[in-house]
Amino acid sequence: MIDSALADAGLGDAEDDDFDAIESPDSLLPDHRYHDREVSWLAFNQRVLELAEDATLPELERANFLAIFASNLDEFFMVRVAGLKRRIVTGLAVPTNVGRSPADVLADISREAHALQLRHAAAWTESVRPALADAGIEITEWDMLTDAERAALTEYFQLHVFPVLMPLAVDPAHPFPYISGLSLNLAIRIRNARTGRQEFARLKVPPMLPRLVEVPGSSEIARYLPLEDLISNHLGDLFPGMEVLDHHAFRLTRNEDVEIEEDESENLIQALEAELLRRRFGPPIRLEIADDMDDLTLDLLIKELDITDQEVYRLPSPLDLRGLFSLSRVNRPDLRYPPHLPTTAVPFQPTGSNSRADIFRAIRKSDVLVHHPYESFATSVQAFLEQAARDPDVLAIKQTLYRTSGDSPIVQALIDAAESGKQVLALVEVKARFDEANNIVWARKLEKAGVHVVYGLVGLKTHCKLALVIREEDGKLQHYSHVGTGNYNPKTSRIYEDFGLFTADAQVGKDLTRLFNELSGYAIEKKFKRLLVAPLHLRKGLLRQIDNERKNAEAGKAAHIRIKVNSMVDEEIIDALYRASGAGVKVDIWVRGICSIKVDLPGISDNITVRSILGRYLEHSRIFAFDNDGDPQVHIGSADMMHRNLDRRVEALVRVTDPAHISELLSFFDLALDDGTISWHLGEDGVWTRHAVNADGESLIDLQDKTMSQIRRRRRTRTVR
Repeated sequence: MIDSALADAGLGDAEDDDFDAIESPDSLLPDHRYHDREVSWLAFNQRVLELAEDATLPELERANFLAIFASNLDEFFMVRVAGLKRRIVTGLAVPTNVGRSPADVLADISREAHALQLRHAAAWTESVRPALADAGIEITEWDMLTDAERAALTEYFQLHVFPVLMPLAVDPAHPFPYISGLSLNLAIRIRNARTGRQEFARLKVPPMLPRLVEVPGSSEIARYLPLEDLISNHLGDLFPGMEVLDHHAFRLTRNEDVEIEEDESENLIQALEAELLRRRFGPPIRLEIADDMDDLTLDLLIKELDITDQEVYRLPSPLDLRGLFSLSRVNRPDLRYPPHLPTTAVPFQPTGSNSRADIFRAIRKSDVLVHHPYESFATSVQAFLEQAARDPDVLAIKQTLYRTSGDSPIVQALIDAAESGKQVLALVEVKARFDEANNIVWARKLEKAGVHVVYGLVGLKTHCKLALVIREEDGKLQHYSHVGTGNYNPKTSRIYEDFGLFTADAQVGKDLTRLFNELSGYAIEKKFKRLLVAPLHLRKGLLRQIDNERKNAEAGKAAHIRIKVNSMVDEEIIDALYRASGAGVKVDIWVRGICSIKVDLPGISDNITVRSILGRYLEHSRIFAFDNDGDPQVHIGSADMMHRNLDRRVEALVRVTDPAHISELLSFFDLALDDGTISWHLGEDGVWTRHAVNADGESLIDLQDKTMSQIRRRRRTRTVR
């Protein structure tokens, strides 16, 4: 259905026919030229873990990286592992990107994930927990409390915990209860004092209560007791007249991927709401148990949950270290990264006595490139949309919304604009994974305010980050455009690294106008001037530029490819990079997460360098830069090098034309790839090695600290002038 709709749009042309004819001598490339994407993802999460293990980082930041590791792994199991299992169950067990069966990959994942989870637990018990205690934050145990502290916590238990607990018995009259995904539970064995019969009960640790309960006291040391420990030591209150024999923590992960057949659903939101409800009852894919769990209890769980031995993860307590996120409320700035306060981008700084900058005037003067979180989202993107909402000369606002915060000022600006009589179009992607429910709420609120809400094209998730404001000036319509690499989300903009380009360029405005019209219609037009748009021509556009670098190298011209993405998986793109490298093109890849490209293929990957950087901010921007024989072609946008981004999503890259902006992006890339910058280097056999100190043991440059200082210096220079 999608293919026919695209064909009807008149997409074939001579240019693409010529490009398809480019020789692709894949027969010269070795068969085993990719890293397995799932194992590569686990290697990425290992890099997160290595940050937690780094004793030079602030203690609370290390704890936060442990929580991030746990959260990442949960999502990996809920989506990637669940997808592999679903392929096997449905009989669609097609080989993976490296030609292996899903069953074999699941075995690899199980082995690697078991080792990583044990290493994760050891990092907490042997390193981070003692470091926190030395710094005055102690995660303690019930047996280590004084009588007075136990009495105070018992009172807390009776008042705040006991009333919400729901112990569920398992016996002939009570079937085994449903265990919700990611819930922390206690498996309890009890003996009836009258009959002597042993029984089993399940108790869910209430997720709405603080996972770490503060221990009352006047000590300078802040002490916390895990909630499950508090509950475990008051089980007698829950089973009066029964003898509590044993208790063990366990946690279940379920398949939470969403499958929606859009073309069979008249109302996408209703279908998605129904799927979200079904998600809670997805099949189990991982069972985490405390390492002291006895075989009798484990056998019962395996039987009742219908799970295999391979899916059981026996770990030291405490389970679910996502609970360490709760330490974010601890007021110890000395145990965190030094604060980085975002600055206002120089063109958007108020002039003279004005308290507010004229955003439109600044953009008319020249293109503006902003770099979050170093430069403020609030005084750039948010200010742009808020000024548009209240400006009487603004006639229309069009915007994509992929992920939004719960109290989004961006959404409120669109509502304000609609209520003031402006034409407002919001393309809301309700299928943004794990943000579906939030986006449904906002979609309905927007509709009630009079915003034209659309959900994109059937079968294509809309992932591009676009905003267009149409303003009447001197009797003519002026287009103001924003193309970004990150979501319109004020909260994540403080921790995600992203770029955004503001421009009044008429061609970009025309491109966005056509793209928005087609997103609210039926198909994506093919030809744009300054945009590369997926799914129809972004892949071909990138392949064309990669091949152009190859030809330049073969002709003896300078050739250089730089790509920064979250994931590098697409085989066609990787093969093109191999061919370019083989021809002598210097290829620099900066990837945060999954990377299937290899650097240990003699004669093929000799000129390929791959780096990864993780730190206080999540590297999220996508940059594509091609030397082009001295006339650099540089693009930024939303697309990663994955099949879904290139073939099944609406993505957009915009070409950056201002020489100063091109220089800024290339300098940023060069700093990241410099051997003097802290990063992970991809080596033989897919092994990532962290480089954080030089030969003398001195710390290397932190890219994110360096970038912040450079942007602050830019602002000071403007102030002095």
